[in-house]
Amino acid sequence: MKSSALDYDLPPELIAQRPAERRDESRLLVYDRSTGAVRHRSFADLPDEVGDALVVVNDTRVVPARIRLERPRGEVLLVERLNGDVWEGLARPTRRLRPGRRYGDVELLEHLGEGRWRLRLHGEPAGEAPLPPYIVEPLADPERYQTVYARESGSAAAPTAGLHFTPELIDRLDVERVTLHVGLDTFRPLAVDDLDDHVLHGERYSVTPFAWQRVREAHGLVAVGTTTVRVLETLARGAPLQGRTDLFVTPGFDFHCVGALLTNFHLPRSTLLALVMAFAGVDETLELYRLAIEERYRFYSFGDAMLVL
Repeated sequence: MKSSALDYDLPPELIAQRPAERRDESRLLVYDRSTGAVRHRSFADLPDEVGDALVVVNDTRVVPARIRLERPRGEVLLVERLNGDVWEGLARPTRRLRPGRRYGDVELLEHLGEGRWRLRLHGEPAGEAPLPPYIVEPLADPERYQTVYARESGSAAAPTAGLHFTPELIDRLDVERVTLHVGLDTFRPLAVDDLDDHVLHGERYSVTPFAWQRVREAHGLVAVGTTTVRVLETLARGAPLQGRTDLFVTPGFDFHCVGALLTNFHLPRSTLLALVMAFAGVDETLELYRLAIEERYRFYSFGDAMLVL
């Protein structure tokens, strides 16, 4: 499949710059694959749509991972803790940075290519929320870039489908947790013409035996976000309960576990959009995105949500 098949045009004003005032006031586009029906709901209506299905969330917590550099002026984005105080990160401007040098709390150890560095962080992460570059407005409350059920610290970006949940809404659902620490794979754009040429570096995940048993016994299962899909489908193929996954879900993928997908609206030419197309269909997804644009849904991290049944 060509990366160009994941293109669509989005009016810039539909890129959400701030979260909804109340998390569950976001809009929810519901698509039923069996009938082709589309419904326009509020996220607070989610329990009515999923019934007694098991709702599986990713409970990773975002690290304050964006660290500003003074000289040279730039930044480091912590991507993954490798061991103790050693991390992998993205640093810029890479051409002006040198291995063996310390820049504030960041000591660069080795350049890994493509702006990636192995580095030592002196102290715990104490930077800013790692908002994506398309959000240009300051975030008044950093907790709005965390899910209300975030627990296991380790992500370089939020699992954004979960940002819509409130504690009250969680109480109305049957919820189970898995953990995948969002890293480079999730937000790195496609830079190849053919999807088969895109290489994933892998991201760490962990699932308890109890949670996996509940997933296996569930009669209906809703995966909240693309990261949750990747964990569940990795385990469904016989992987251990802890490890790394480089599962790349593209159209033609055979889903073994996930029965419904709750997700945000994603960037063009992204691995996230490829996963949604694999689940909902390529043409169907493009039509749903066209409809969402027509109906003025809000897109990307702080935008509205879509439920594919």
